[in-house]
Amino acid sequence: MLELAQKVALVTGGARDIGRAVSLRLAELGAAVAVNYRSDAAAAEEVVRTITQAGGRAIAVPGDVTVAADVGRLVAATRAQLGGSIDILVNIAGGLVGRKAIGEMDEAFWDHVLALNLKSVFLVTKAVLPHMPDGGAIVNFSSQAGRDGGGPGASAYAAAKAGVLNYSRALAKELAPRRIRVNTVSPGMIATKFHDTFTKPEVRQRVAAMTPLGREGTAAEVADLTAFLASSRASFINGEAIEINGGIFFA
Repeated sequence: MLELAQKVALVTGGARDIGRAVSLRLAELGAAVAVNYRSDAAAAEEVVRTITQAGGRAIAVPGDVTVAADVGRLVAATRAQLGGSIDILVNIAGGLVGRKAIGEMDEAFWDHVLALNLKSVFLVTKAVLPHMPDGGAIVNFSSQAGRDGGGPGASAYAAAKAGVLNYSRALAKELAPRRIRVNTVSPGMIATKFHDTFTKPEVRQRVAAMTPLGREGTAAEVADLTAFLASSRASFINGEAIEINGGIFFA
């Protein structure tokens, strides 16, 4: 059985979809969880309320993870309210923003997508590391798009998520002397508001039909994988990028 009692976890983008499921799963396993959000305070407070009503510890912490000052405040609030150390970092915050072909994309859009999905991982990780004890765990989120280039109009997103993959591998080597493990989760088609917003229903149906397991994945399934990687049960897994897509794509 996975056990995260006495651990403190920080989950960026922890209030919705996969982030929500991860926050809840880590709390179920005993971790105190800082649920980061950028603008939807009500969603973050709902996650915290669900955790605390079940007997867990959680706080909602606002912050734009593309802004260093916000990240500093996020880490400080987590330490002040949940404990001095941060044992687990899960970098989920990110997004497609919009589907744009290169001809439609300006420099500001490119910079925004790269900052949201890649720079954020750098900023939060850098801020957390001085407060992460040896033996901690970092789980970063990439995407199947980081492997296969994504769907139409997703080139900036795919580039950023590919960057997360290799940045995580580099960190896995750099932090190994401290026994801090860094792994990456790369979801495929997961039933979330992300795809409600950016993927046409007929495309989702076609992808589900092509998937060997015959369906979309769920946020809870991704959360289970994330919790495993954050736990001591994954103590010899480092620098790995794990696909969770029902078998439609193999790295």
